[in-house]
Amino acid sequence: MYSMDMTGLVTQMRKGALAYCVLALLDAEPRYGLELVQALAEVEGMLTTEGTIYPLLSRLRREGLVESEWKESAAGPPRRYYRLSRDGEEALGGFRREWETFRDAVETILGEGGQSDGRTARIRDYRRLSGASGA
Repeated sequence: MYSMDMTGLVTQMRKGALAYCVLALLDAEPRYGLELVQALAEVEGMLTTEGTIYPLLSRLRREGLVESEWKESAAGPPRRYYRLSRDGEEALGGFRREWETFRDAVETILGEGGQSDGRTARIRDYRRLSGASGA
């Protein structure tokens, strides 16, 4: 009998959304790396480490989605604070729109076992009217 590895599944889902969760946190206010780790840890299912966040922040900076600056800290050495760039704002906005459509589609299928309750038709209508693709 087949048994799906739930740990691996959750890890893959988290990997796919983590960058956008970080962008969303930075949309609210500039933060430094450890602060992001702590904010994510407060949300069930989003536990992460500095070993994940710092390479992610470096990638987001290289891609132009975040900007950074060093600031003095009263509690120790200077900290690199990250903030959303204009491109990051656009990327986050696009992800939010796509996430809503994707989340609704998955909830429709999981909740109804593939049986449409009218939500599937509404999602199709939304995609048709907004020009969003079905993929």
